[in-house]
Amino acid sequence: MPTIQMNHEVFEKLVGKKLPLETLKDRISMLGTDLEKIEDNVIDVEVFPNRPDMLSEQGFARALSSFIGVKTGLRKFPIKKSGEKVIIEKSVSKVRPYTACAIVKNLKFNNEKIIEVIQLQEKLHITYGRKRKKVAIGIYPFEKITPPIRFKALKPEDIKFRPLEFPKEINGRQILSQHPTGRDYGHLLEGMDMYPIFVDSKDNILSMPPIINSHEVGKISDETKDVFIECSGFDFKVLHICLNIIVTALHDMGGEIQSMELVYPDKTIVTPNLDPWNMPFKLDYINKWLGLDLDEKKVKVLLEKMGYGYEKGHALVPAYRADVLHPLDLAEDIAISYGYENFDAIIPNVATIGQQSKIEVLKDRITESLVGLGLIETSTYNLTSKTQQNENMLTHIPLIELQNSISTDFDVLRNWVTPSMIEVLANNKHHEYPQEVFGFGTVFKKDTKQETGILENERVGVAITSEDVDFTRVLQVFDSMMRSLGVEYKVEETEHDSFIPGRVGRVIVKGKKIAYIGEIHPEVIRNWKLDYPIGVFELNVTELLEFI
Repeated sequence: MPTIQMNHEVFEKLVGKKLPLETLKDRISMLGTDLEKIEDNVIDVEVFPNRPDMLSEQGFARALSSFIGVKTGLRKFPIKKSGEKVIIEKSVSKVRPYTACAIVKNLKFNNEKIIEVIQLQEKLHITYGRKRKKVAIGIYPFEKITPPIRFKALKPEDIKFRPLEFPKEINGRQILSQHPTGRDYGHLLEGMDMYPIFVDSKDNILSMPPIINSHEVGKISDETKDVFIECSGFDFKVLHICLNIIVTALHDMGGEIQSMELVYPDKTIVTPNLDPWNMPFKLDYINKWLGLDLDEKKVKVLLEKMGYGYEKGHALVPAYRADVLHPLDLAEDIAISYGYENFDAIIPNVATIGQQSKIEVLKDRITESLVGLGLIETSTYNLTSKTQQNENMLTHIPLIELQNSISTDFDVLRNWVTPSMIEVLANNKHHEYPQEVFGFGTVFKKDTKQETGILENERVGVAITSEDVDFTRVLQVFDSMMRSLGVEYKVEETEHDSFIPGRVGRVIVKGKKIAYIGEIHPEVIRNWKLDYPIGVFELNVTELLEFI
């Protein structure tokens, strides 16, 4: 989890109240964060990844100020129209298609505040931005920029500027190999014929996202008064929330937020939009989950202590909150506001003897076998995207979609684990080969026979990639694992759109088909922007348990 450092004196001014040291320690911990230490006027706090809005002194102080009752309820942030535009050209549509932008004026930077801004930017990059893959952030001295600004893509050789803290001008491709940041994040542009850039009306290059800013017009200093901020990536909602986190922090630093017009080829959008959004919820639902008997008046007070507004059964969610996806998230914040120390401990009336479930025992045996073969265990999400589950895999599997998805990266429940394993390979292609990984995961299928209408199964997926991987190699791993479990099986040839014809099989145990095994189709490999052959198998652990 990311750790932020805050100046104790500045933090207290932002909170609006000076607390005794022991009270401050207690309240920070009860807010749902992990206080590491308070020492020499510095507060070190570990922030959970689900609260990126608390990755700055200003954001954290805003949350604590509400929590301790100094300034409760929904905060309002005035926005002025700047009249400035960012023109997004079609050329970025297949490279990095979206951006959200703003201007913040009348800032008074010093060395400490510059460090604060850099800390927020980098913490957001690592966590919310997933190491710049999901969101890349640029902050620039607006005084050095001549609007309108254009967001476009050019061939790497046609992009020439001096990157931040580099001694000379080089082209886009050279940046990836010669600049330290280019070497760290160059894999995000690997295989692309065009690279995205921000330029002003005088053709001064501001940056080449998601890699690096220009040294001339992309470096803030203590002389900077006005800043231009851009967030670029693949999901506009995610970018906009990230922008809101930054501009509200800068507002609390004393800045004036100004909006910009984003002129896309087919529409014009104004950002930032800091209006709260409504989330309806039912009081009995909250009480059921928390085991309380709260009335509407009490819930309103508790929500306001967590920075929400409240209107007739609707929570008004701040525009900078990225973690509120479901009424259950409201229940969690109400529990924090109520105070975990105020819940009564109740001993259950039922006495039971705990033991490890049989499927977990089986999973442990599978893990022991695969780790013994040199494979690395990974952990992936049950929520994923249609692109990963179907489009990249050349399939048309029926998927269970979320009704109110906040992000297109997580809009369906996964139907199989193999795409998740290939995603792990895609995210680590800058590391050495061969790569051999495995992971367990729950898969979800529609089934009217189930009470919920959804059938859940546990599966294990294995993916191996190198220059010489083939069907035989992945079968050797599978055979060794099954022998260690004492299970006899046979493999029959089958067909599957994600695999190379003639190199895919169906594993059968006692007449039941429980696994796929084979070599991934070259087109699938290209869709994931990978270079080497991939061998995989996916085993239904829930069904295998019947034969163990």
